[in-house]
Amino acid sequence: MVHALRKKVTVKPGGIVELRSRELVPGSIVEVIVIQEKQSPKGIDLTRLIGVGRGIFSTVEEVDEFIQGERDSWDR
Repeated sequence: MVHALRKKVTVKPGGIVELRSRELVPGSIVEVIVIQEKQSPKGIDLTRLIGVGRGIFSTVEEVDEFIQGERDSWDR
């Protein structure tokens, strides 16, 4: 039977991962699998970009014209 041990640890400088457990028997063979959690870059708040970009259309009429052109292309 396989005994699983799951722990969350912090990677130390140099990429070192240290795991300590009283459940581990000295001299026994173990398999270690490391799964890194996805992290968003620190200090970047993308919500501040909402509404500050300029769109590709200058007017509402240009938007309507583009949409009508797309609809017309469906009928072809």
